Amino acid sequence: MSSVVKRPAVVVPSHAASAAASRVFVEHVSPGLTAGAYAVKRVLGDELRVEADLICDGHDVVTGRVLYRSPGASAWCEVRMQPLVNDRFVASFALDQLGVWEYSVEGCVDAFATWRRSFDRRRESATDEDLIANLRQGASVLAATANRAPDPDRTRLHAAAQVLDDAERRPREAAHTGADAALLQLASQYPAFEQAGRSARAFELVVEPRLAGFSAWYEFFPRSTGSAGEHGTFRTSFARLQYAADMGFDIVYLPPIHPIGRSFRKGRNNAPAAEAGDPGSPWAIGAAEGGHMSVHPELGTLDDFRAFVARARELGVSVALDIALQASPDHPYVREHPEWFAKRPDGSIQYAENPPKKYQDIYPFDFECATAPELWQELTSVFLFWAEQGVTVFRVDNPHTKSLPFWAYCIHELKQRHPDAILLAEAFTRPKLMYALAKLGFSQSYTYFTWRNTKHELTTYLTELTKTDVAEFFRPNFWPNTPDILPEHLQYGGRAAFMARLVLAATLSSNYGIYGPAFELMEHVARAGAEEYLDNEKYEIKHWDVARPDSLRPLITQLNRIRRENPCLHENRSLEFHPTDNDALICYSKHRGSNIVITVVNLDPHHRQSGWLELDRTKLGIPAGTSYQVHDQLSQARYLWGDSRNYVELDPAGMPAHVFVVRYRVRSEADFDYFA
Repeated sequence: MSSVVKRPAVVVPSHAASAAASRVFVEHVSPGLTAGAYAVKRVLGDELRVEADLICDGHDVVTGRVLYRSPGASAWCEVRMQPLVNDRFVASFALDQLGVWEYSVEGCVDAFATWRRSFDRRRESATDEDLIANLRQGASVLAATANRAPDPDRTRLHAAAQVLDDAERRPREAAHTGADAALLQLASQYPAFEQAGRSARAFELVVEPRLAGFSAWYEFFPRSTGSAGEHGTFRTSFARLQYAADMGFDIVYLPPIHPIGRSFRKGRNNAPAAEAGDPGSPWAIGAAEGGHMSVHPELGTLDDFRAFVARARELGVSVALDIALQASPDHPYVREHPEWFAKRPDGSIQYAENPPKKYQDIYPFDFECATAPELWQELTSVFLFWAEQGVTVFRVDNPHTKSLPFWAYCIHELKQRHPDAILLAEAFTRPKLMYALAKLGFSQSYTYFTWRNTKHELTTYLTELTKTDVAEFFRPNFWPNTPDILPEHLQYGGRAAFMARLVLAATLSSNYGIYGPAFELMEHVARAGAEEYLDNEKYEIKHWDVARPDSLRPLITQLNRIRRENPCLHENRSLEFHPTDNDALICYSKHRGSNIVITVVNLDPHHRQSGWLELDRTKLGIPAGTSYQVHDQLSQARYLWGDSRNYVELDPAGMPAHVFVVRYRVRSEADFDYFA
């Protein structure tokens, strides 16, 4: 709000109880997640818009303020609230520091503004006697206001109060002073907030790096970057790193890079027994060479990994590591701390299961074991260790199968030392459990996007994610595929399905990712009867021909460029769906200021689809009666639209989507010809 006043707060709020004498009730503070039980989230550079109901008896003028303080600050700052409608008030403040902020709301009667409103109404009809009495009443109110102000404002307000008090001797001057707009503005800076009603508690706000709110992830296996028949290394991965950077990805995510266990090592396609030369699953962590704070010798050394991180930084890319809190039977923890693992009745350690799947090569930790404090500290130290190596972005494997109190502890300890840390939860689980992890501090989360295919499914799900309180704490990250999941529509939809899902992921969500090169090379052969890759890279080394001419690499590069160039795609709150008369076509938009992107996708990968879409011009900020040009960023075609209702036709044999940028608002065909 441009009209708000910002300065260090005069008082520090106490939320043990609201001021008993206050006539103003503070209610329905927004954002205020679960009545303030959990922190809301924003990213660096955002503004936090705070709204609240400030309710008072009678007809007095009410004023309010938001008190806030940044991480580590002892003093509170204030920003004054402005009225909306129906006792609702609003204020905003800028977020310029990472970490945990606090904010609260106070409301009180503005005594001088109340007097002034009464005075303005009485001036024309009041008798001289009534006017003098009214001005003296104003003097009393103004003197009390002056006592709350610092110099030089205190002196100015006392002087004005004396003029009002001397109304009988100087009526014309007193009346002029009482009606002075500048005096009202000055006095309204110092209402009686010591008598304020207060929100029931202070609320918390977590500010994270911009990468937490807007990012494109690319996952690849370093061991699959070597020459044919050879195990790849961090050094051979430099080329794949450059490849991902050239496509415009912000984050390169590596599966676990630690030594892989040999006991019960899985073979190809999760075979119960490995053959000679099978590399095993990277998620079976730990061997004689070390555990979670070691690197697999065949990938290189810790210095090689640091060089990989440094090279990524030169390319403007962040490195994310997969942290899987589990151990192979060969992990040093199993030998040194057997008490950290769940046991069978016979005393042997219980391996992981997800019936009918059995993972004999993985031992889960027991987060409630007798020595849980030591276990929690050790596992937290894993994150801290890699942060010291320059990694502050983590993809966390199956966090929903670990203790929620552990995550609260771990994330707090990590962010105390590294407030720039970002954690992505690989939590394909029940919705409320996914949301609980986000409330406890995970920056982003995998979602059900992978299985939302129809127009109704997508619209309903995205409305939940962007138009409810979920948006205050849960940041979705849309993945069309993962090493674990090859959804059915990618198995049978052909090239068009890959393109459509890519466009949907990249434009519906400000955070998205792909598992490559499987995605851009449209790998689609599944294990019989499953949504899982046949010849899965989790269990073998693959050799990808990333130079294949049919690769989707150009489209991916184009979409990442479009995302970066259009600020409205950097967030999700402005997402709006627009009706179409064909359910095979989905239309939606995002906008920020004058930047408007309208996306239309053909959800049918096999047939040409056409129809009429109807735009809500009011929500897009396009004035009624004006023509405007839409510029398709994928085909570079331009169209002149003049009505809310417009025709589209998309053939999946070519490109199943439009990504329109509203380039110009034009008045005539001549204008269109000029810009075209």
